Amino acid sequence: MLQNSEIIKSLLSKKQIGLVISINDLRDKEFSGIKLSPDEKFALSNYDNYRLKVLNNIAEEDKFHQSYRQLQVIANLSDWREFLKEEFSK
Repeated sequence: MLQNSEIIKSLLSKKQIGLVISINDLRDKEFSGIKLSPDEKFALSNYDNYRLKVLNNIAEEDKFHQSYRQLQVIANLSDWREFLKEEFSK
């Protein structure tokens, strides 16, 4: 299993071609009353669990804020399908 910092680096370094649907796009879709597919719900759940795991394991305030910002970028820019991968479902 990849370490959290390796996962974050991997997600931030992905080159996206064209528009992607992000985790935050799925949240907007859900808040608008549009029903999500099971995979979309699973990806949201995986992201939320991953986010909590990363942030709960940080004791230093500066590192916490840096990771929080990185996770915000990931939620805004990464394709939601990235969160269907095995490393996020544990």
